[in-house]
Amino acid sequence: MDKKISRRGVIAATGASAAAVTTSMVAPQAAAAASRGRSKDPLFTFDNSVLVFIDYQPEMLGWVKSTDTKRMMVNARALARLAVKMGMPVVLSTIAVEMGINQPTLPELRAEIPDVPEIDRTTMNSWDDPAFRRAIQRTGRRNFIMLGLWTEICLAYPVAEMQAAGLRTTFPADAVGGVTKEAHDLAVQRMVQAGSVPNSTFALISESGLDWASPQGPIMREVAGWQLEELEKLDQA
Repeated sequence: MDKKISRRGVIAATGASAAAVTTSMVAPQAAAAASRGRSKDPLFTFDNSVLVFIDYQPEMLGWVKSTDTKRMMVNARALARLAVKMGMPVVLSTIAVEMGINQPTLPELRAEIPDVPEIDRTTMNSWDDPAFRRAIQRTGRRNFIMLGLWTEICLAYPVAEMQAAGLRTTFPADAVGGVTKEAHDLAVQRMVQAGSVPNSTFALISESGLDWASPQGPIMREVAGWQLEELEKLDQA
């Protein structure tokens, strides 16, 4: 794909995506505002948020049936790439690696965040793990972009706990997956009811910097362009 065309496409698509996100997000955000008052940080930007990956491991990926896992992984990798380039804190957790049951983080995702330590757990709910909670607390931030496999367990459980603890969470529904589509969809409903904000990868990339003319603008264009090109390759395969 021609890079110039790609970038124009990214900018045009961003406008359409923003309109769609505004329409779909009004209800949950309005409900959250009504119940808890206006948040100090209503948007999830590079300087107020943390990116969290939970259990992106071969064993979990193999059971994801709710979505196209190749597209899902492109989206997850795009957010990891964005976080590194923007200096956004990243928390990475796995389950049962030290027990010898599961393998570490998927190599394609690990390559995007090579310097982030893995926090291995035995608990299905990562919030029950003291090391995971310490990593979250050490960031000093209260906005968290949450990704996990599977949606209905390893993502929904900590999201519900973190919301109850007074933290704010959002999740890119197109970068996570469940064992079935029904399980994924029900988990999305559960997280929204807990106060979490549903989102998309492309919208979160735009939300991270908010301004094409800002210092973050070139990063947003680069990562969004890469994401769209990778997805197009999958569509043409």
